[in-house]
Amino acid sequence: MNQDHDYRIKILLIGDYGVGKSSFTERYFDERFEEPYISTIGIDFWDPSGSERYRQITRSYYRGTHGIMILYDVTNQDSFDNIKNWMKQIQEYAPDTVNIMLIGTKSDLISKKVIDTETGEKFAEQLGYPFFETSSKENINVNEAFETFFKQVGTRAVQTNAPNIKNPNKYPNEYQNQIQIQNEISNDTNCCF
Repeated sequence: MNQDHDYRIKILLIGDYGVGKSSFTERYFDERFEEPYISTIGIDFWDPSGSERYRQITRSYYRGTHGIMILYDVTNQDSFDNIKNWMKQIQEYAPDTVNIMLIGTKSDLISKKVIDTETGEKFAEQLGYPFFETSSKENINVNEAFETFFKQVGTRAVQTNAPNIKNPNKYPNEYQNQIQIQNEISNDTNCCF
């Protein structure tokens, strides 16, 4: 962790497999786009039996999140339709104060486009989310989307004094009580160790 920053904010990028989450982040952070892109491993969380162990994985993924970007591929109707499923997870597992932004990806593929810009805008407006249509390949709106989102998330996190945003290396006294409590709890357990 960088020692020079005052705050640490957790951002999640979610969306169906192949919508361009990795390309989107690489374009912004590394200023590059690779083609053909080798997909990262796709992981879906399934809870067919209602088993608590699967819920714990999903819960921990969303825990402490300050912002979530939901990405869909403008050339893939299913990825747009599945936004509702992603929103159910957010409602169930994310903090109530989380900022959310809707991102349409691959806008450079005009001839393959099945979700027009207006549809994405209207849907985001109905939900009250900011919206950007982007192209990682052509570097269209990628910086604008990230920078707008970072400002919104950072401002809200600081204003609401969101938990776990202060850098513990810069503000050690604020974490001393938490560490002390955790040590006392672990010493008092009568478990198997």
